[in-house]
Amino acid sequence: MPIVTFTSDFGLNDYYVALIKGSMLSENPSLNIIDISHNINNYDIVQAAFILKNAFESFPKGTIHILSVNSFYNKKQKFLAIRYNEHYFIGPDNGVFSLLFDETPKDIYKLNFVNKGTFPIKTIFAKTVGHISKDLPFNEVGIPIKEIVERITFQPVISSSQIRGSVIHIDKYENVVVNISRKLFEQIWEERGYEITFRRNNPIVKIYSNYYDVPIGETLCRFNSADFLEISINMGKASSMLGLKIEDTVQIDFIELG
Repeated sequence: MPIVTFTSDFGLNDYYVALIKGSMLSENPSLNIIDISHNINNYDIVQAAFILKNAFESFPKGTIHILSVNSFYNKKQKFLAIRYNEHYFIGPDNGVFSLLFDETPKDIYKLNFVNKGTFPIKTIFAKTVGHISKDLPFNEVGIPIKEIVERITFQPVISSSQIRGSVIHIDKYENVVVNISRKLFEQIWEERGYEITFRRNNPIVKIYSNYYDVPIGETLCRFNSADFLEISINMGKASSMLGLKIEDTVQIDFIELG
């Protein structure tokens, strides 16, 4: 039973998600369609890439991933089918794939469909999923291309004694995710002391493993399931209570212990 994941900014109050699912099932009734999220902020390809990037590798090899955020079918925007690390991806060429992958994939195909009807992406997704899920040759899915639209993202600024990152995601619980990975932290750390500062809040000098490692209502830092630095409040809402928003700066200063 072919697995298809679906990530979009359509929400669940309208018929768009059901329309696309029904079209895909009409192409191949044996599909197992898994929703990752349809609550991506409108047109927010950064959020969409972050969520799918941290979810897709949990699925079996051969899974097809539909990504529909800021998806408009017109002469200027292409739709792509991509094979990457034995997974398949279908979505618009609007920069989201440059955020999703650590390197440009080798197998990229531009999809070519006649723009019929008022919601043509329904046909694009359904026909492409049908092609891939029926094990038809992937190189016949479209026209091969070598480049995708690039979207530049904020990267941490590092020195021997400091990492300056930024907020990249705020989840439902208002935990604040920063673009500082555990790997980067450990590369610079060298087991020195450190202070994590943001806005005008008091520095945090310890990274914990779990929310419950601190009393209820206390602020903490931890590395989350995606191995990114997270600022949280145990049983609280860190974003609103600490005044943190997307793209705000979070800084780690490393201190030599005396």
